[in-house]
Amino acid sequence: MATSSVSKGCFVFKPNAKKKKKTASLESYFVHCCEDAESSGTRFGLCRDMWDKIKADTEVLQDELNRKILDSLLDFTRKSSSTHHHSDWTSQMRASEIPTAALMLGVNVPDHDMTFQSLSDLLQQSVTPHVASVQAKECGALKHLMKKVLERLMNTVVVVDEEDEEENMQTSTQLHRSVHCSLRILCDWYIARAQKCATDTPGKKRSCPVRDEQQQPPVVIIFKDLEAFNPRVLQDFILICSRYIDRLPLTFIFGIATSPSTIQHMLPYSVSSLLCIELFQSLSCTQHLATVIDKLILTPCIPFKLNGKVMQVLISIFLYHDFSVRNFIKGLQLALLEHFHSQPLSVLCCKKKQALLNVMQLSQPNLERIRQLPSFKRYVEKLEAQEQVNLMTSDTHLKEVCQKLIKDLRKYHKNYYPVLRCLHTLTSSLPRYPLGKQIRELHLICLEKNVWENEDYQSAMKLVKMLAKDELVALLQRCVEILQSSKSKNMKNALVQLEELLAKFKQLDSAAEMAPTVEASITSPIKNLQKKTDLFQLQKTLLEMNESRRAKRLSPFENLRNEALEFIDGLVKSHLSPPESQTLYEVCYYSSSATVRRHLNATPRTSIQAALSSPYYYLQNDRLKTDDGTVSNAAPDICITYKLHLECGRLINLYDWLEAFATVVSAGEGNDPDSENFGKVDEVKHARFIRAVSELEFLGFIKSTKQKTDHVARLTWGGC
Repeated sequence: MATSSVSKGCFVFKPNAKKKKKTASLESYFVHCCEDAESSGTRFGLCRDMWDKIKADTEVLQDELNRKILDSLLDFTRKSSSTHHHSDWTSQMRASEIPTAALMLGVNVPDHDMTFQSLSDLLQQSVTPHVASVQAKECGALKHLMKKVLERLMNTVVVVDEEDEEENMQTSTQLHRSVHCSLRILCDWYIARAQKCATDTPGKKRSCPVRDEQQQPPVVIIFKDLEAFNPRVLQDFILICSRYIDRLPLTFIFGIATSPSTIQHMLPYSVSSLLCIELFQSLSCTQHLATVIDKLILTPCIPFKLNGKVMQVLISIFLYHDFSVRNFIKGLQLALLEHFHSQPLSVLCCKKKQALLNVMQLSQPNLERIRQLPSFKRYVEKLEAQEQVNLMTSDTHLKEVCQKLIKDLRKYHKNYYPVLRCLHTLTSSLPRYPLGKQIRELHLICLEKNVWENEDYQSAMKLVKMLAKDELVALLQRCVEILQSSKSKNMKNALVQLEELLAKFKQLDSAAEMAPTVEASITSPIKNLQKKTDLFQLQKTLLEMNESRRAKRLSPFENLRNEALEFIDGLVKSHLSPPESQTLYEVCYYSSSATVRRHLNATPRTSIQAALSSPYYYLQNDRLKTDDGTVSNAAPDICITYKLHLECGRLINLYDWLEAFATVVSAGEGNDPDSENFGKVDEVKHARFIRAVSELEFLGFIKSTKQKTDHVARLTWGGC
């Protein structure tokens, strides 16, 4: 339905009660346009189960990482509520000061919401029910800040001025009685709540978590983004709160993303002196990311894997855009969804038993897809001619071979990650970090090519040879601990050999003794040098000394060190080959880095220009189909004005632009070109044009200019 009126107003169109809007389920969205619709339901179930596991593991991991800082904040709030009853705490602050926790969270702002939500939940569960969280965008003025704090603490409607009071009285569905915006009202409410908790019967469960009669639960106010607050608003609020600190046990928590000096920059000394500030430092986002990658990606427990390019895209977005672990996990979720949606053979990307069963249930098209995989073609080329014929013609034989290849792929992952961690342990502390400081850097190197063919690997092995005995033994002991956690048979055999090498290291003496024969061969030429000799004899003596040094035997420690490094090098060459070398790796590895980059690192300007230039691809209306570079006269007004503005120069005459727009719109309405009213500007077309121009200005394509009257300046270059 539409209206031809151009005046401002509100038009209500009542919906038809008989028609009910049908919403498609998540599974139907997944199946839509999905290749191999027969297995789409199974793939959707596998994708959902795998994401549920990743999500649950992520939540547990984040709770463990934030546990230390959250426990410290809980202890701080407990001590702040008993200011007048603990002498050790009272000596640190005056009675007129407000206990304040400065929580340093880092610049990963998207992750702060989860941290504050966990903190609020823990505070309400174990310390106090009076917790209020505020953000700068909803507290532009002091009255707004006061209103939000009172509403979230008292769970009621707060009236700021007379207009709000009239609106609340006119509302018929008001659930709570409105109160005036005043901190005195909050004090009276808190005292009433405290008296009610104190008069509860002993056998009845208390509604407030008060541990003793003298201690009162604090009132905690969390400022999530301190840097974004108006300094003047924050100063006035602190000054007002300091007047009520003797009656109201307030506690502040400042969420700071940059530096602790932010408090001094925002608050003058007269205000900051009213706060007793204690600094709390959270785990850095890079350490958080390293833990997430180690627990979620570098593990054989999750069959889904990321290609090296996709991994690099996600890490680059993290390091150069937002430092957000939350967004990194969302990128992992996107890659997981795209893999199961676009790859029909992802039905085999699951646990070992389920994958072996799914192999036997593969349809004929999926078996042909397996035969077309690049990794499977390389595998077939290495076989005998008869075996190649059997794999290409017999579906039963192909399924049996695929089961074996799936098992080999699982063994590869079980051996890859322990050896990767061992190599990272040996090289992560070397000077200049030839193979990277973080394990993700080494993992990316191993995903690209054979790591042992890298020059940095050779230099790393040379530096490891220069380590002292104690350092080398300590690193090998850590490798033993890594191999002990693996359940692979190959890793158990490697563990036995490494333990034998460590036992030999312990048997060595602290100082290596040189053989007497070698000492004699070295000292005898030196004694000859003391005698009178000629040039020929001197040259002969020096050559003998050089040969004796070359013939010098290695010490027992050096022999054992070389043996240990050869053992590690053998493990690397056996188990750290790239995933592309494994047959059927396409089943588990997602490799479309362009798709991930397009979704996560979008370019809004390009997308808007594409939508305005080709509206058919977004609206799916056959009337909008045109040749490349043109726009239909039936397109939306903003598309027509955008196309016309591309034909103008730097300055656009609004009147000429309006006449061209009216001509195109008249043709789109089917008017006769020879009629008098064709292309005539009326009120409706004028209003539509002004609206389209305003939208283009809002999107940043044009701007007002004072160079010429009735002109606008174009802000884009070239065509679409």
